[in-house]
Amino acid sequence: MPRPIRNVTLDESPRPRMPRWLGYTIVLVIVVGLCVLFPRMLAFVELAARQLRYFWWLILLALVGGYFWFFFGRKK
Repeated sequence: MPRPIRNVTLDESPRPRMPRWLGYTIVLVIVVGLCVLFPRMLAFVELAARQLRYFWWLILLALVGGYFWFFFGRKK
């Protein structure tokens, strides 16, 4: 007679989770700190963001290529 299947899912971790707002705050502080430390990087990012208006189609082509590479490039 086959043995019954048991539920083997793990319990939730007992450690307390960090609040979501605290994680967002930490990321925001890091980004602002990097922009203050590296002002030339901030200028480069601003210039790149302006150029995205003209090269959105290039980003779209890269995303479609990545999609095809990931889903159709796998061996079945």
